[in-house]
Amino acid sequence: MRAQVVAEAQRWLGTPYRHQASALGAGCDCLGLVRGVWRALYGSDPAPLPPYAADWRRNDVRDALEMAAQRYFAPARGPKVGQLVLFRLVRKFPARHCAIMVADDRFIHAQEQIGVAEGYLSEAWARRMAGCFEFPAITG
Repeated sequence: MRAQVVAEAQRWLGTPYRHQASALGAGCDCLGLVRGVWRALYGSDPAPLPPYAADWRRNDVRDALEMAAQRYFAPARGPKVGQLVLFRLVRKFPARHCAIMVADDRFIHAQEQIGVAEGYLSEAWARRMAGCFEFPAITG
């Protein structure tokens, strides 16, 4: 399963950044990347996506990203290859960024002005990690 997750995430490399989008090669944000990988693995989005603000600095909303991860993914110890990882971009704020681990020290994410790219799990990123989650097993 993890190899399938990694292979699909790698297909998205080079996709431009577009807030709230999730279209391979055309545009996505970090959540759109995860949604696109999910669709490729399971056939459709797990639920309709509510609108969300591009301003990750806002702290006036609940931790919707972590709540969704807990609902659709299995909490896990990690980070490990093929896992979804959540990051807090500001200390004491809820997680506002997500990525997919593709190696022990590398992840794929979508970043403004860069698009979908592979990043190094530096000490700074590791300190911001807010959770690790396993994609569910494919059934049927």
